[in-house]
Amino acid sequence: MDLAGRLLRAMTDPAPEDAEEFRTWYAEMRRLSDTEVGGLLPVAYGLGRAPDHVSTCVRFMVEEEVRQRQPRFTPEACERMFAALVDGLKARKWADIALGAAALARCQGTWPDVAGPAGTLVEFLLRNERDEKPFAILAVAGVAGDDVLRRTAQRLRPDRRGEIALAEFDVAVRLAPEERILLAELCRSPTYDSPPPLPDVWERVAAIPAYARFARHALETAAARARAIQDGEIPYRADKAFTTDEVETLGRTARLVLLRDEPWLPAFFDRLLPDIAIAPTEARTLPSQALLYEIVRAAQDFPTPELVTAIRNVRRNVRHAGVPKQLDKMLKKADAALAERTEVALRLPEPGDLRRELGDYTAVVTVTDRAELAFEKDGKALKGVPAPVRRDHKDELKELRDLVKRLSAQLVTLARALEGGFTVDATHPFGRWRDTLVRHTIAGPTVRRLIWEIETAPGAWRAVLPETDGLPDAADDAAVRLWHPIRSEPGEVRAWRDLLIERRIRQPFKQAFREIYLLTPAEEETGTYSNRFAAHLVHYRRMFALFRARGWTSRLLGPWDGGGSDEAARILAAGEWRARFSHVLADWEDGQEIAGTNRVLFDRRADGAWRNAPLADVPPLVFSEAMRDVDLFVGVASIAADPMWEDGEAHEYWVREWHADLNESTRTRKDALARILPRTKIADRCSIDDRHLVVRGRLRTYKIHLGSANIAMEPDDAFLCIVPERRALGAKVFLPFEDERLALILSKAFLLAADDTITDESILTQIKRGA
Repeated sequence: MDLAGRLLRAMTDPAPEDAEEFRTWYAEMRRLSDTEVGGLLPVAYGLGRAPDHVSTCVRFMVEEEVRQRQPRFTPEACERMFAALVDGLKARKWADIALGAAALARCQGTWPDVAGPAGTLVEFLLRNERDEKPFAILAVAGVAGDDVLRRTAQRLRPDRRGEIALAEFDVAVRLAPEERILLAELCRSPTYDSPPPLPDVWERVAAIPAYARFARHALETAAARARAIQDGEIPYRADKAFTTDEVETLGRTARLVLLRDEPWLPAFFDRLLPDIAIAPTEARTLPSQALLYEIVRAAQDFPTPELVTAIRNVRRNVRHAGVPKQLDKMLKKADAALAERTEVALRLPEPGDLRRELGDYTAVVTVTDRAELAFEKDGKALKGVPAPVRRDHKDELKELRDLVKRLSAQLVTLARALEGGFTVDATHPFGRWRDTLVRHTIAGPTVRRLIWEIETAPGAWRAVLPETDGLPDAADDAAVRLWHPIRSEPGEVRAWRDLLIERRIRQPFKQAFREIYLLTPAEEETGTYSNRFAAHLVHYRRMFALFRARGWTSRLLGPWDGGGSDEAARILAAGEWRARFSHVLADWEDGQEIAGTNRVLFDRRADGAWRNAPLADVPPLVFSEAMRDVDLFVGVASIAADPMWEDGEAHEYWVREWHADLNESTRTRKDALARILPRTKIADRCSIDDRHLVVRGRLRTYKIHLGSANIAMEPDDAFLCIVPERRALGAKVFLPFEDERLALILSKAFLLAADDTITDESILTQIKRGA
C-alpha cells in the first residue's frame, strides 16, 4: 500500500501495524503529491477530535503538510471537502467555509455540483450569525445558486460598515462565481488546517476588470474624504476618517494598484498620505492612523520607490509621538521588499532645477551620499543660510529644505534597492541603465561609485567603475548587473579595493570589501543546516533591532508562553528562497535580555509553499548574502563586543571569543585596515597580527581586537575599557565603506598612539595601573 493509502487507513480504520509505523511517516510526507494531500484533507477535517491516538496524530501530520504546501483538489476531493464541512456542523456548530472556497480555488478540473452542501453551509452560518468571513460566505452562496446568493447579499450587506466597504461588497455580488472565489481567497485568513494563499492570487484578482476599476474608485473616494476633513467640510475626529471595514477594503485596493504599478499612483500617494497622517488642527493625532499603517503594510507587499519615499516624507511631518517610530520599523521591511522588486526599484523621478535665484543669492542643492542645501553669492560659497533669505524667502526656503529631505530619502531607498538586488541577480539593459541611472541627476552619484558588469558576449562580463572608467561602448540591449566579489578571482577583488583606497571613493554600501561566505566541509556534512553561527551569546534587543534593519522578520522573545525561542526569517531572490536563523532566550533577568544563537536553514518556494532545502542546493550568492546578515547579527550584538561585560557564567564565552579565529566580516575589516593604516599619521606606531591591531603608545602597547574592538594592554593583557565617543572619524581617516566597528577601532588607535596626551582620568588610571 502506498503512503497516501496508509495515511487514509490510519485516519479511518487504523490497523495494528499503523501504531508502530506512523512515527516514521513524518519523514515521508514530502513524497506525497499535491493531489494526494488535497485528497487527504477532507478526511482529516472530518475527523474532528478522533478518539484514536494514531488517527489524531496522522490527522495533525496531514494538516501540517497542508499548511506547508499548495494542495490540489480533484473534483471528487472538492465534493468530499464540502461533505466534510456539512458533516462537521453538528459536532462543531461551525464550519470553516473559507476552506470550501479554497478547495474550489485549487480545483484541477470542472467544479463538481456542490450546490446542495454549499447552500446548507451558508444557511447554517447565516442562521447562527457566523458571518466573520463575509466574502467566503458570499462566494460559496454563489455556488449554491442565484437565490441563495441574493438572500445572502441581503443578509450580509448591512453588516458592512462604511461607503467604501459597501461599494466593494456590491462589486463582489456582481462578479462571476470563479471571480468571487478568487476574492474570497484574497480575503482569507490562515487557519489551522488551511493552505497558504495561492501564490498568484493578487495577479488573478488584478485581472478582473470590474474589481480593478473599483480599486481606483475606492482610493479616489478615500482621498476625497481625507481632503474634505482637511478643508473642514467633514468634522475632524481622531482616527475616525474610515471604518475598520473600509480600511481593510482600502488595503486590498492599494495592494492591487501597487501590483499593477498604475502611473497615477505617485501623485496620488503624495496627496493622500499627508491628509490621513496630519490633523487639520494642531492636535497630535491623525485622521486615520489605521489607514496610514495599512498603506505602509501594502508597501511592504508591493512597494514602489515613490510610495516608500512618500512614506518617509510624511513620517517627518506627522505630529503623533508614537507613529514615527512605528513607521521606521515598517519602512525597514518595505525597503527590503523593494530591493526584491527589481522591475520598479530603481525608478527615480528627475528633481527639476537644483539651482534657484533668491534675491542676491543662489540656492544650490547638491547630491552625493545625501542631498545638501548651500548658498552662493557672486559665485562664492557661503556658510549657512543668509539672513535676507530667511527673512524674505521663507516659502522658497521651506520648499528647498523639503526637496533636500525628499531627495535624501530617495537616495536611501535607491541604495537599499541596489544592494538588495544582489540575491535577485538583477540585470538591466545597458541603454536604460546608462540613461536612467548613470546619467540621472539624483541616482548618478550613487550608481557611478559602484562596480558594474557589462555582458560583452554570451557569458562574458566586463567590470567597470563609472566614477573612474566612464561609460564604455556597448549595445543598448547589452545586459548590465552589479559586480559581486563572489563571482571574481581574489586578484581582481584586491585590485578593486586598492583602487577605491587610492582614489578615495566611498561606496554607498560595502561592495568591493563585501564579505564572501562559501559552503564549508562541516556544512556539507550537516546537509540541511549550518552551525557556523551557533552557540553565541548576544544582546537580544540589539540583535532584534538588526533583524528589522536588514529586512528579517521575527517574533519578540520574552518570559511568556511561546517566547522562549523563534526563527528570524528573510525572503531572498525575489521570493524564491527563505533563510531562517533560530535563536533562544538565554537570560531575561536584571535587564540583561541575552539570547543564544542556533542554526541557519534555507527553504525553497515550491507551489506557493516553503520546503527545507539542502545547503548545497542554495545558490552561492543567496547563501553568501544570508550568512553575511547572520554574521552581522552575531558580530554586532555579541556580548564579546561589550567591554563592560562582567557576568561570571558568560565570561568564559567572552574570553573564548577573544581567542577565536576571525570570521569573514572581521577578516574584511583586517584587509581594509591593512590598506588604510599606511596612509595615516600613526602608521609607524601600528602593526596587525592574526587577531589584533597592535598600537605602540608612549606609555604602553595595546592590542585592539579586530572583531570586538576590545583592548588588552601589554605586558599583562589587562583589559582597557574605553567608552566610545559618538563623533564621526570621517574627518580624520577616509573609509571606503560605512563600518561602525572599523571606525571605532581606528578612533581607539589614534587615541592610544598618543596615550601620553590622554586627559581622561578613567582611562589614565587603567593605563598607569600596570605600566
